[in-house]
Amino acid sequence: MLFNDSYFGDTLRYSPAARAATAGARCDSGPVVVWNCTRACNLQCRHCYAGSSPAAGENEMDTGAARDFLEQLAAFQVPVLLLSGGEPLVRTDILTIIADAVNKGLRVTLSTNGTLIDRSTAKDLRRLGVSYAGISLDGVDARHDAFRGRPGAFTAALEGIRHCLAVDQRVGLRFTISRANVDQLEDIFYLIREENIPRVCFYHLVYSGRGSELAGEDLSHEESRATMDLLVRETRRLKEQGREVEILTVDNHADGIYLYLQLRRQDPERARAVLELLRRNGGNRSGIAIGAVDWAGNVHPDQFTMHHTLGNVRERPFGEIWTDLNHPLLHGLRNRKPLLKGRCASCAWLDLCNGNCRARAEAATGDFWASDPACYLTDREIAGD
Repeated sequence: MLFNDSYFGDTLRYSPAARAATAGARCDSGPVVVWNCTRACNLQCRHCYAGSSPAAGENEMDTGAARDFLEQLAAFQVPVLLLSGGEPLVRTDILTIIADAVNKGLRVTLSTNGTLIDRSTAKDLRRLGVSYAGISLDGVDARHDAFRGRPGAFTAALEGIRHCLAVDQRVGLRFTISRANVDQLEDIFYLIREENIPRVCFYHLVYSGRGSELAGEDLSHEESRATMDLLVRETRRLKEQGREVEILTVDNHADGIYLYLQLRRQDPERARAVLELLRRNGGNRSGIAIGAVDWAGNVHPDQFTMHHTLGNVRERPFGEIWTDLNHPLLHGLRNRKPLLKGRCASCAWLDLCNGNCRARAEAATGDFWASDPACYLTDREIAGD
């Protein structure tokens, strides 16, 4: 968005057909679906939103149930399936699941800690048609290991990245920002340059799962603004060096508005183009353009709201659950603006942000429709100045 670059995800984020969609990423599709296909994980990460464990989750969908579920997603024209966990690669049938999903026409992406990706696995992912593998890092060396609860986790994850790059499997980094690792950002950009990593997603902390215990480690508003400035500065530097790296920030829709307000002062023409993209996107679309399904088949508004269940795909098809507005929470998410409170309700940019992260608001206040405490826009900026 900062530059006039184009990537696959933009066709979903900024499509003219996105804003009018009421139950999908576009008017002609279902939502992006995050499937937490197992609760089991070989690590014990401090901020795991799924609260993973060494063992599989209760009533976890087996291969047969998984195939039925994938058929439902294909029938509902889901554009992207993100396989997450836990750690999806601990499932012994994960390659079978990937093959079946791709054969059904689903675009498959993978969210993984990377430690289980050897050269053979990387080749399998490439051969089966995985569109993208996002490997999580929380810093470099010992800092990452401390977050992940296992010595050597950083080295293993980095090797997983290298294996993917070596076989031309599209890969990138996922980094969740907190006070405990914000000082690692410049090291992450150094790693991007040294390893020629083509994509990085910087996630704002969401207080969900074990991440709820880290709410006190979230950045202050001033720290969030300084972090955005650093990300913009480093992104410009990459561009000036001729490096084609896709940089995304995720889970805080104040980012787009903050960037727009900066551009409005510095580059009005580009700012107008960014404003149009933000209008097309429509802000947070949890329960609309993105949904989640857990290991047992329960459907949730997104991956951070697993304590809110809309139905189960073993009992009703996903598309039927996703379009059933008799569920009050789903009905509210489809038209949330009248329900929002506090700063969100009076914000001049509500049409662009759509109330930001509801899971974070609920975790902080107990009220699902309260203001998102991580919105770092000033009162003056919220007023439209």
